[in-house]
Amino acid sequence: MADLPLYIWALVLIGVIGIPATTVIGLFGSTVAADGNRRAAGIAAVCFAATWAGWIVVSALLAGDGAYHQSTSHNRPWIGVAAGGALGAALIGTTIPAVGQVLRSPSSLARLTLPHTFRVVGVAFIIVMALGKLPAAFALPAGLGDIAIGIAAPFIARRLASGDRTGATWFNILGILDLVVAVSIGFLAGLGPNRLLDISPSTAAVAMLPLALIPTTAVPLAVALHITSLIRLRTAPMRAPHTPAPAGLTAKETPDAAHP
Repeated sequence: MADLPLYIWALVLIGVIGIPATTVIGLFGSTVAADGNRRAAGIAAVCFAATWAGWIVVSALLAGDGAYHQSTSHNRPWIGVAAGGALGAALIGTTIPAVGQVLRSPSSLARLTLPHTFRVVGVAFIIVMALGKLPAAFALPAGLGDIAIGIAAPFIARRLASGDRTGATWFNILGILDLVVAVSIGFLAGLGPNRLLDISPSTAAVAMLPLALIPTTAVPLAVALHITSLIRLRTAPMRAPHTPAPAGLTAKETPDAAHP
């Protein structure tokens, strides 16, 4: 466990819990918008919340037990395995027919974007760098990139809610790029026999609590949200901003909801 102040724990937990919590609210809202079935919306939201909360607890236990710790003598890939497994599970979840119907709701794009607001807690990386626990080569691009995406998220979500997709594709592409850069530098500057960035301090603190929860729980969900949004932006028909649905059609019956 990294020796970090309690306020760093608080920042990390705000992001780790805030992103899935906002996603749960979005799932509920999108389900109601899709078919008005609040019972189905509640079931979908509770199932996702329980699954992701369970994963956060399991990942915390694994990190506390040292499963993700890095070694100077041999490679320990388990933090990458955990992150990749969580991402795969999240993406597989979107292929479930009931979930796919929710994601086809006209309001889903805005709701998939809003959770990224919590990425402003990437400031925690910069603070931990100032405490001498992380290298600037990792903390600055990772922290500043997350802050930028977090600030932009509510503005993009507001545009999408009004039917304006301006900047949405680039937002998601840059959001993924930010995470890829952060993960790559974190790996290259970590401990291990194949370490390519020999800088001090290393990024070993990212594999310990509380920071380990970011790459294993927050990052996979953020990437899944970006990928799902990009697919929706490509496949969903575009309506002019502020243009209401054609007369006689409900939200469930609009072209945006009818086509995958």
